[in-house]
Amino acid sequence: MQEYKIDFHPAAKKELDKLDYQTKVYVIKSLSLFIEAYSPEYKLELMHQSRIKKLKGEWKGFYRLRLRNYHIIYEKIQEKLIIYIIRVAHKREAY
Repeated sequence: MQEYKIDFHPAAKKELDKLDYQTKVYVIKSLSLFIEAYSPEYKLELMHQSRIKKLKGEWKGFYRLRLRNYHIIYEKIQEKLIIYIIRVAHKREAY
């Protein structure tokens, strides 16, 4: 299995830093588990569960990962094996 790492866009890092402590810990732990388990099969399983959604329109090429009431918008950069986090926002504000 390939190893992935998480890299945050500077704006996403600021959004993460603005979250309350418990939510921030939850998001970071969830993202760590996400990249540990990430594989094409795992991605399909999460898509089937509606936890991952391929985005359209201006967000074409990106994915949304749902973590409780928060949406993580990310891009998978294959060559670098990086999950590049674009947004960390409450679902009301994600798009």
